[in-house]
Amino acid sequence: MSIQSRFLIGAANSGSGKTTLTIGLLKALANRGFNIQPFKCGPDYIDTKFHEAAASNPSVNLDLFLSSTEHVRYLYNKYASGKDICIIEGVMGLYDGYKKMQGSSAEIAELLDIPVILVVNAKSMAYSAAALIYGFKEFYPGINVAGVIFNFVGSESHYSFLEDACKDAGVEPLGYLPKDREIETPSRHLGLSLDGQSHFDNLANKIAGLIEKTVDIDRLLKITSQEINLHSHRQTEQVIQNLNITVAQDAAFNFVYHENIEYLKRLGNVSFFSPLKDKILPATDLLYLPGGYPELYVDELSNNKPMKECIRAYIENGGKALAECGGMMYLSDSITDTEGKIYPMTGILGQKATMQNMKLKLGYRQFRYNNVDIKGHEFHYSSIEKDDKDLQVDIEIQNAKGQPTGTKLFRYKNLIAGYTHVYWSEMDNLLDLFK
Repeated sequence: MSIQSRFLIGAANSGSGKTTLTIGLLKALANRGFNIQPFKCGPDYIDTKFHEAAASNPSVNLDLFLSSTEHVRYLYNKYASGKDICIIEGVMGLYDGYKKMQGSSAEIAELLDIPVILVVNAKSMAYSAAALIYGFKEFYPGINVAGVIFNFVGSESHYSFLEDACKDAGVEPLGYLPKDREIETPSRHLGLSLDGQSHFDNLANKIAGLIEKTVDIDRLLKITSQEINLHSHRQTEQVIQNLNITVAQDAAFNFVYHENIEYLKRLGNVSFFSPLKDKILPATDLLYLPGGYPELYVDELSNNKPMKECIRAYIENGGKALAECGGMMYLSDSITDTEGKIYPMTGILGQKATMQNMKLKLGYRQFRYNNVDIKGHEFHYSSIEKDDKDLQVDIEIQNAKGQPTGTKLFRYKNLIAGYTHVYWSEMDNLLDLFK
């Protein structure tokens, strides 16, 4: 048995400041010398990058649509073991799931028996916060709302009303973050491309500095400390293949589930390369081109002709490859930017990707291909303009409710490509997809 502080940061709704608070707490605690493990509820592959940069430990997704309860427990225990503090950032509002509470932050908190710290957007609110806090505390008895941190607080006087609201609702007030545009995290698209680690560190340290002044961190750690005895709930991880696996990883391609890469390591040796800078594709038995921001680097990607030729030759010669979202765009004939300028890409899929008339498309996805049940997530603003080769696989990709989405899956030789970011960490054998 050992003592560990662990909690889930939840909120009444998206936009309350969960990510800002999580980044600041991770950085503040790391600056104090703690070994912290971050997690993210849901399928997000963007917030996890922030977590890792702040905590210096990889952030791991806990998702009850993409994976089983057994897998979520296994992941939590695997990464929480040996850490001083574990912080889980929730998704959307605390009780928001893909179907009522299913897949919600509250369901994760109950499953793992972890207290919730509620973030409340206090903008244009004072004592009325009591009703909101009381409702979140009492709505579902399976979770423990242990404390509240307020965001967008105008002054100490404003916070005094919020403290009273908290106490009368029966939940401990732990402090607040003031209104400050300089500490707001970037938007979900394009604004997220922070210019290097130093830029991020400046942002994270600024948030951490404010938290040290206005949040009672010591009290937070005390009320969330528990005796723990972590056990693994799944098989030991062993190498099941001996493949050379090559993964694109640079500023253009980086939307990756950490545990997916851990799974690939069980298939053999994993190495990384940059489609932006490298000229030669390493020897590989399986190529993985994840999503990211290729639209921000169209000029560099288009002008790196040696790499485009290497990838084209690999796929034309029957090499196994997986391409998701931005990776699929890179394998298209071209990418058109928001201004209408066309940049030639690898030309494998015979289709054109465009950023014009951007419209967000996101949500869980599920389908069955080659007798393999697949789950994943879709998040993009681009669209496919033209499909010359007609490589669409004859399957129906559905959302979490089983409704058709119109999302396509493409197959060309041993290339499988689509907009869905697949979560394969719980699959028996990823290679079955290529049958």
